[in-house]
Formats: sequence, structure tokens, C-alpha cells
Amino acid sequence: MAYFLGIDLGGTNIKAGIVTSSGQIFHKASMKTNLSSDVQICNDMAELSLMLLSEAELSVSDITAVGIGSPGTPDNQNGFLLYANNLPFSDTPMRSLIQKKLPVPLYIGNDANCAALAEAQLGAAKGTDISVTITLGTGLGSGVVIHDRIYSGFNGAGCEFGHIVIIKDGQSCTCGRRGCFEAYASGTALVRMTKETAEKFPDSYLAKLVQDSQKGSARHAFEAMRQGDEKAKELVEFYLDCLSEGIADIINALMPEVIVIGGGISNEGEFLLEAVRERVWEKAYLASSIKKPEIRLAKMKNDAGILGAALMGKGYFDDGIAG
Repeated sequence: MAYFLGIDLGGTNIKAGIVTSSGQIFHKASMKTNLSSDVQICNDMAELSLMLLSEAELSVSDITAVGIGSPGTPDNQNGFLLYANNLPFSDTPMRSLIQKKLPVPLYIGNDANCAALAEAQLGAAKGTDISVTITLGTGLGSGVVIHDRIYSGFNGAGCEFGHIVIIKDGQSCTCGRRGCFEAYASGTALVRMTKETAEKFPDSYLAKLVQDSQKGSARHAFEAMRQGDEKAKELVEFYLDCLSEGIADIINALMPEVIVIGGGISNEGEFLLEAVRERVWEKAYLASSIKKPEIRLAKMKNDAGILGAALMGKGYFDDGIAG
């Protein structure tokens, strides 16, 4: 049986899994991310992989290829991670550093792209030719998959839909622009707006939730809305308008068969889907007679990063791309 290793690199944890060619996780493990240096992180990814193989009673020779999904911009052709916003990488030779301990073909991709690949091949967009997955978390990740392959532009830096502008001269974004989709529709953005609303209306039920928890949560706005809090309802309406604005722009640009919504806010389930669909169809450039893309909830959850990274590695290896 062929095995592939998928590594999901995050700012808090490194997760790794041994994945079969059919997309089943055979064994997985995780460790805290040591942010002291890029070399340390690469060493830890290699050590975690070796530990995982030992626990599974496999050797390095049993692994066909390794895929790494990382935040930031990869240069897979040359084996570098060029930049990551919240991790200490700058033109880091990730492939060569890891292959010192893990000498197998190794491929590097963006974490959101890997999650999108997992949804396209195994999850909510399985069976489609073109899909887009957006992840509503700390940031707003996005990935495009066409015919079971990640599309990220000629230089690996494309399809960053979190940084399309939906409100001119709006909220500052971590990318340096103002009014970005991420600055209004990410989980972090909703937490920020929840805290701002709670401070402005201290007698609201929303403010009580924030105060009781001692910090804001993306779910507080939805919870307070369901309890009849009018200010929370206004906030949720604004958030849904912003989310649907960005999704409509993606549809107008690419017209994918499926848009998949993942991340913590997707736990709002059918309420979120119905509200987004209603708004998107009002905004997207679609005549009534034209077939509409489907908007679905992500299915792969916490394993999306591991599976997507492994599938990316398998895809590049099968295509004969050097790693």
C-alpha cells in the first residue's frame, strides 16, 4: 500500500498524518509550534514525522511523498516558503531543511489551498470540476481547485480572496490595505465587531455575554441575536452582508460549481447557509435562467489540513513533478 505524509503547519500546532492513497488517515499526531525560528519549525516537522512513522511501525522508505500545508506563500518549484504573516519564515529553504532527516519527495503548498483540495477530492465539493473553499477563521483563507488540482496563479501567490476590497477605505487589514474581505468576514473580524458593539451598547445582552466570558467570541453575536438582542441582530446582518459581498465577487470572477464555507463560523450551519444564499443571489451577476453555483458547508473539519497536504503531495508526485 502507498502511504503519503500530510503536514498541517499552524501558528499554534503542527499536525501530521500518514494518509493512504485513497485518502484515509492511517495514523496522526501533533505538537506545539515552536516559533523561535524557521529552522526550528522545519526541524520539528521532520521530528514529528519520524515519531509518527515509528508509532505506526513504518519507515521513511514506506512514504511515497510528503505534502506540507503552511500559511503564507510557497515556492514549490524551488522548495522554499517565501513568506508567512504570523510565522518566522522569509525565503526559507523548507524542503532541503526537512529532507536532511526525511529524504523523500516533498512538496509545499498554502494551507488554505490544501484545505480546498481536501474538500474537492473527499468532502463537500467532491465530484465537481471547479470549486472554491473559503475558511472563516483567524484570517479568511481561500483556495481554488480545478479538475482536482490546486490553482494558485503562475507564482503560487494567487487566489487570496481574503484581500479583495469590499468596502473602499474601510477597516485596516493585516495585508496593509483597507476594507478587505478578511477584515470584515473572518472570525477575527466578527470578534472585533462584537467587542465594539458590546462597548457601544453596555446594557445589551451581547455585552453581558462578552463580559461573562471576559473576551469576545464569534458565536456571541449569533447567540445574542437568537435571544432577541436587536444590536446583535444588526451586527449579524452586517456580517452576513459582508460575507455575501465577497462570495458574490468570487462567483462573478470564477463561477465555480460549488463554494464551500469552512472554519469556526460555519458551525452556524443551515442558518448561515440560508442567509448567505439569499444575499448572494441578490448580488451575483446571474440571470434567473442561469444555473447557480451551490453553496455548501465544509465536511472535512479538523482533518482538512492533513488530508489536503497529503493529497497535494500525491498529486504533484503522480504528475512527475520533482520534489
